[in-house]
Amino acid sequence: MDLIFHNGRIVTMDEEQEAAQAVAIKNDKITSIGSNEQILALKEAGSEIIDLKGRALLPGFNDSHMHLMEYAQNRTKVDLRHCKSVEEIIETTRNFINKRNINKGEWVYGWGWDHGLFQEKRMPNRQDLDRASSDHRIAITRTCCHIMAVNTLTLQKIGIEQKPAAVEGGNVDTDEQGTPTGILEEKAMKLVNDLKPPLDEEALKDLIKQAAGDFLSAGLTSVQTDDLAFLGSDLMPVLTGAYQELESAGGLNLRVNLQCLLPSVEELQAALDRGYRTGQGGPYFKIGPLKLLTDGSLGGRTALLSEPYDDSSPYQGVEVLSVKTLEALVNLASERKMQVATHAIGDLAVERVLNAYEKAARRYPQADPRYRIIHASMATNELLERFKKLDIIADIQPPFIPSDYIIVDWHLDEKRASWTYRWKDFVKQGIKLSGGSDCPVDDYPPLEGVHAAVTRQDKKGNPPGGWHPDQCLSLKEALYIYTMGSAYSSFEENVKGSITAGKFADLVVLSDDITSLEPDEIKNLQVDLTVVGGKIFYSR
Repeated sequence: MDLIFHNGRIVTMDEEQEAAQAVAIKNDKITSIGSNEQILALKEAGSEIIDLKGRALLPGFNDSHMHLMEYAQNRTKVDLRHCKSVEEIIETTRNFINKRNINKGEWVYGWGWDHGLFQEKRMPNRQDLDRASSDHRIAITRTCCHIMAVNTLTLQKIGIEQKPAAVEGGNVDTDEQGTPTGILEEKAMKLVNDLKPPLDEEALKDLIKQAAGDFLSAGLTSVQTDDLAFLGSDLMPVLTGAYQELESAGGLNLRVNLQCLLPSVEELQAALDRGYRTGQGGPYFKIGPLKLLTDGSLGGRTALLSEPYDDSSPYQGVEVLSVKTLEALVNLASERKMQVATHAIGDLAVERVLNAYEKAARRYPQADPRYRIIHASMATNELLERFKKLDIIADIQPPFIPSDYIIVDWHLDEKRASWTYRWKDFVKQGIKLSGGSDCPVDDYPPLEGVHAAVTRQDKKGNPPGGWHPDQCLSLKEALYIYTMGSAYSSFEENVKGSITAGKFADLVVLSDDITSLEPDEIKNLQVDLTVVGGKIFYSR
């Protein structure tokens, strides 16, 4: 044996052997699970022996949906997550410019602001950002990544003047006089993003390695990432080349499944013609599903609802992808045996995606298509029944609760708020779940997601008793979605997701026995070791 863990609480996530004391590893695979005596008897001359001293050993965590490249790039931007007011946004951005001595006329990017936390209870506008600087092109993205605020110089750079033209799948917000406010919604953000210089393969590899180091320290051994939302589909060959080169050179220590955002039939057809298919790749990098985006976010009021947000206007959110295009893309992917994972948050968006999946399944029947809905934030009882009937996977994000519960109650009436983040109801219906963070929309550490899933609270214990506590998951359910659930969603449940003989030795050691803690204590746990393919890549 190369590596033996013993004297621990082995949480296997394998129903046939749910708990053990020790695990043996040879090369990159798990070989044996059992008692201390059974596994220590396998010790060889060169075996490394690690005494867990009662700590928990779990399968490596798997984030079912995130944006690795955007997270890595955000390291170079103004971090606005801490801001509690528009004034703080202005001050933080101004200080960033001054500290870095950024030349006039250059771009200044920021991310992570959440107006739901602001004293003013409004989004920053162009006049606010002009106060930060009228000499720099400023573009700052809301935490949901579906809203961008820009200053006047940026509006001028992208050619937006009075009464701007409509943007398909997006919106340029204006005041009553038709003057742009500086708020760009959904695909309108592309007007700014298209001006960013493309990254080359070496730059992409550096970003991948930086992000992987952070993720490994949080116990993540696998991530499923939509990088094309940030880079654009034109860079797909360069991006896949970067991942493949890292894997070939032994420089990719994190298993990556690429969710391919290809929002037009032409872009999807081009990818298919180049040979991209779900499951293609090696043990550390694989092509994942076609990723689609149908609506926005609840926080940005761009999620697509079946009824208006309030009685004062007919506004129901943003249709990022038309029904016609959605169905054409799902049909083409299904015909060519490519898995589909679609972002849908509002109840109308969820309904439209279910409709598209149902039609495609009838037209192009497959034995096991594993259609996925990413977020699936709002669901009526009828929609839950359709999830179950159609066997659709829901990719949920438990960290959304601490960041969203205030804004959900703010934007939605009581009835529709009760349709939101119905995780326990999903479980009761027998709907398959996987768990992720949507990083950098929310923080990536899986333990934070587990805590949110079992408490429905933030780290400070708010709201008291939990937000809609009847929807709390059990610890076993929460751990399952971040391990076996996420592995299943990418057709990899036979090689990862549980501590089972023959599977990859992807493991995480926690600072305590998670199964013996009260739910509120989970937030205090730390990751002590992260093992990928039998090798320790992080040690606290």
